[in-house]
Amino acid sequence: MVRRSSVDRAVENIDETALEVGPAKERAVGVPAVARATQMAVEQMGVARTARTLALVNQTHGFDCPGCAWPEAKHRSRAEFCENGAKAVAEEATKRRVPPEFFAAHPVGELATWDDYSLGQQGRLTHPMLLDEGATHYRPVSWEEAYDVVAEEVARLSSPDELVFYTSGRTSNEAAFCWQLLARGLGTNNLPDCSNMCHESSGSALTETIGIGKGSVSLLDVETAELVIVAGQNPGTNHPRMLSALEKTKRAGGRIVAINPLREAGLLRFDNPQKPRGVVGSGTDLADVYLQVRLGGDQALFQALGALLLEAEDAAPGTVLDHDFLAAHTRGFEEYAAHLRALDWAEVETATGLPRAQVEEVAELLLASRSTVLCWAMGLTQHKHSVPMLRDAVNLLLLQGNIGKPGAGLCPVRGHSNVQGDRTMGIFERMPDAFHDALDAEFSFASPRAHGLDTVGAIEAMRDGTAKVFLGMGGNFARATPDTAVTEAALASLELTVQVSTKLNRSHVVHGRRALILPTLGRTDRDVQATGPQRVTVEDSMCAVHASEGRLEPPSEHLRSEVAIITELAERLLDGRPGAPVADWRAFRDDYATVRAAVERVVPGFEDFERRIDEPGGFVLPHQPRDERAFATPSGRAELTVNPLEYPRVPPGRLLLQTVRSHDQYNTTIYGRDDRYRGISGGRRVVFVHPDDLREQGLADGDVVDLVSEWEDGDRRAPAFRVVAYATPRGCAAAYYPETNVLVPLGSYADTSRTPTSKSVVVRLEPVAGGAR
Repeated sequence: MVRRSSVDRAVENIDETALEVGPAKERAVGVPAVARATQMAVEQMGVARTARTLALVNQTHGFDCPGCAWPEAKHRSRAEFCENGAKAVAEEATKRRVPPEFFAAHPVGELATWDDYSLGQQGRLTHPMLLDEGATHYRPVSWEEAYDVVAEEVARLSSPDELVFYTSGRTSNEAAFCWQLLARGLGTNNLPDCSNMCHESSGSALTETIGIGKGSVSLLDVETAELVIVAGQNPGTNHPRMLSALEKTKRAGGRIVAINPLREAGLLRFDNPQKPRGVVGSGTDLADVYLQVRLGGDQALFQALGALLLEAEDAAPGTVLDHDFLAAHTRGFEEYAAHLRALDWAEVETATGLPRAQVEEVAELLLASRSTVLCWAMGLTQHKHSVPMLRDAVNLLLLQGNIGKPGAGLCPVRGHSNVQGDRTMGIFERMPDAFHDALDAEFSFASPRAHGLDTVGAIEAMRDGTAKVFLGMGGNFARATPDTAVTEAALASLELTVQVSTKLNRSHVVHGRRALILPTLGRTDRDVQATGPQRVTVEDSMCAVHASEGRLEPPSEHLRSEVAIITELAERLLDGRPGAPVADWRAFRDDYATVRAAVERVVPGFEDFERRIDEPGGFVLPHQPRDERAFATPSGRAELTVNPLEYPRVPPGRLLLQTVRSHDQYNTTIYGRDDRYRGISGGRRVVFVHPDDLREQGLADGDVVDLVSEWEDGDRRAPAFRVVAYATPRGCAAAYYPETNVLVPLGSYADTSRTPTSKSVVVRLEPVAGGAR
């Protein structure tokens, strides 16, 4: 059986005859990035609006970029944004509008045939819209009527656990805190979020090993480290401002190791457009060593590096490992060391695809470094064995005491602007009892303690009929999730789907029996409530909390802020409900400082919240491993763990596929159909394959194939991909998501974290008859 989704209809309407393939780039950013960012910003915002808006991005008295969560420097430049940040701002601050007349002209069935790029390019939503049962078009409704619809459906539920409250990482701390309080006030912990699909593996591994699911470094640590290892991450596209930090690392004499299956321009050379050397000079070489590891082989690499450190310590006792740190702050060293001493190097070479000499080159850099930072992203978190892989990454840094000292530490680089803050605010289906206790004390109610649904669990519940209403606070759930056909069918089975959104996306055309679109203010928009202009806060990848205040006139007088929407819903759904939290929702809405006052009393580390966000750059939350070398694990120590070596096995004639972003993309938002750094223009349906693998399969560059993943419950097919011969490891391939999410089954996820395995999907390439472009 081949599973199909509504996206297949959109594929039929995509004209990729303009697709061209050129050589991949060997350097990132520079003048082309400035030109491209300016072009897209002017197209969306116009010249004057572009100049006014970009001058406020990531500034102390401006707004936080709605893109990635890379931190801002304490002393900021006038242009504190990157190319993709400029694109994200332009998409939100666009002059394009999607009014009720648009929906009257385009039935939902037609919109479902549009591709993601076309949907997103229509502009900002302007009015609340309702799709009635059996209707073909959305129609405008008042906010009161919209809330009536939600209240009607909630009243019909037999259990609050039939509700799903999804959260995107764009949501502010204030909105996230109110959102989780509403969900728990109704009696459920069903709070899946985008972290479930990205860094959940990081949080699981870090909590187990160091006692907190957050990274342990500051921006200064990255800039002053003697060695930075960047594994499973492509900062040139996904976190371009990180390149400035890596440039400072190199200028200070530090070394950089890149570990990535694809050679990415942003890890090779950086042309800083704010420096003369980046415009007319030679730029900055970044990676001193570049390991093109086989997909899923990173755990074997970390174990091999650990084994080499132990060998060096045995040869020169007392010169390699930090014995004082290991004795005072860790547990499990002897067991871990015994495990590594039995490591099978032949298996390491099979798993990594790397000769021992290349691994030894990195080990020499580790031996020479007195302070090492390890950064990573989705390349490490989206495998079945991601959690043990990351436990082994932690092991490697613990050996040399690289936690809790300057220029060293663990750095999971978050991909969305406030995904870490959402979790801090309680957006998690399994919050600890201490959080519930504080929440209950603050709001005089008994919050539910039974664990709720994560993202995979939410889709399973919708599919199985045990969830009936979906409420999405931002994001594009239908396209961000795996197993597209299953997810779409699950959403279609619901009684009501509610999307709080700034722009049109596929989640608006994949809907339940009834569907609501509630248009909200963006990060760039001015937010004025009863007490005047409001600001919100966000938390970046490095635990820093700072304020954000939009300055642009909202695109419509009918928009409401996320906080306003949540609090108005709460008044409607919780008023008179037995056991509901005792909260002044109107006060929360009128003045967000009252929300922050409640956060201060519930969440540790937010003492004197309001005053501290007045300070330039905000404040940094406490982090015991970083600040005190203290570890909130059951043993009170950092845990060195023994993890059996795992890596994907691929049958003959098959390839291991990873999903990746293009350079004109941010998560599921498609800014354009180019991928400048990989040499792709005019299209997205491409699959990158090693030339020798193509020859073995009887294929050639330019052929068109279907990507087919094979599972016990049936094949999953992503049709019509143009083959591109590319420098990948043998046996590995790459293609863009969300187009390839259809290939990842709902039941294929990481052990412990349940993060979908989007970086290791076994596929076959099935030629399309007559399919050469």
